[in-house]
Amino acid sequence: MPLAAGWRSSRQAVKAAGSSGRKIQAITRSAKTAQQTVRAAAQAQRRAVQTARATAKAAAATAKVAVKATIAAVKAAIAATQELIAAIAAGGWVALIVVLVICMVGSILASPLGIFFGGTGGGADSGTTQTVVSVVREINQEYNDRVEALKTGTAYDELSLSGSRAPWTEVLAVYAVKTATDPADGQEVVTMDDAKKELLRQVFWDMNELTSFTSTVPGEDDEEDTTTLHITTTHKTTEETADLYGFNAEQRQQLAELLSEDYRDLWNTVLYGIGTGSGEIVAVALAQVGNVGGQPYWSWYGFSSRVDWCAIFVSWCANECGFIDAGVAPKFAGCVQGSRWFKERGLWQDKSYAPNPGDIIFFDWDDPGGFSGPQDGVSDHVGIVEKVENGRVYTIEGNSGDKCCQRSYPIGYYEIYGYGRLCA
Repeated sequence: MPLAAGWRSSRQAVKAAGSSGRKIQAITRSAKTAQQTVRAAAQAQRRAVQTARATAKAAAATAKVAVKATIAAVKAAIAATQELIAAIAAGGWVALIVVLVICMVGSILASPLGIFFGGTGGGADSGTTQTVVSVVREINQEYNDRVEALKTGTAYDELSLSGSRAPWTEVLAVYAVKTATDPADGQEVVTMDDAKKELLRQVFWDMNELTSFTSTVPGEDDEEDTTTLHITTTHKTTEETADLYGFNAEQRQQLAELLSEDYRDLWNTVLYGIGTGSGEIVAVALAQVGNVGGQPYWSWYGFSSRVDWCAIFVSWCANECGFIDAGVAPKFAGCVQGSRWFKERGLWQDKSYAPNPGDIIFFDWDDPGGFSGPQDGVSDHVGIVEKVENGRVYTIEGNSGDKCCQRSYPIGYYEIYGYGRLCA
């Protein structure tokens, strides 16, 4: 099956998966004049689905969500193909299904959609055990190291950080299309090895740029001059990157398909092991665990010295994901301001809500003798929901004892004020 045709049939099948059951029932009804044939076909169908499941698992044993998508795609493709009605009557169902399964799985794995199976590690000859997640973390660390190098290589009094990186979903989508459809050296994107890691690193740095400069404000009277180091991250859009790589119309269509809402949960699963919610902000926040003092968050926000930084930390993480520019998360330094933003947009849930990863959790502390005072219906603290397991909400919180820490609370805990849901 040609790659372009395989992509289109796979895409159409995936989109039709939700109604596949109804279509299969319609096929069965159309054949009920030959009841004996239909019963035999039903038995063959069950065996075919088992074959599809085994084939998909063998192709990508660890990509559970993608496997389910493949199985659904196969069922939908079967149901949508009217010619199979004649095949049922002719007794050729099983043979056709086996061929269809092999072609379907093969076309998905060989196309940019193969990125959704990217959890199987390095190839047999790579000598490595690499995954998309491990390489993403490595490149994130490389980015952080370059920022630190700019800071340590320059004398300054104040630091100003601005801009944001390209979201990893966009970087990986560009990588998948570029790598899988390269007319000179097309490669599958299911596995990760050293060579593919370099390709992904190149895409990341082609899409992201770090620049820096210093500015000096002369001191008044006996005051010393103040030198500020400005570090800016700028990123290309997917359209700009497609122009850079000379993508043709079909490659651009594939890129748009990968970034469509239909694949949001698959991206979260591939990158963060999270099926719902905003996994990207969770990954950004987790990378900051252990930070002490809140720098660079409060200087990024625009403060010249330390302030309470729990809300600023949440804003910084949202900005790293591009959520602030997209208008799906606020930039806020005060918890009241942040909770009001979500309430005004109908994105607020009370403490009884079972949140999704990436939701923003607000607290109203019961601290009669402390700084926060008794509970008063006003938010005192904010963090990011990491996950929910066994009736507990796990969080990543900035300025928790002046650190970025992981915490947990029972669902419905009395000091939880409520949740803001990200709609990205």
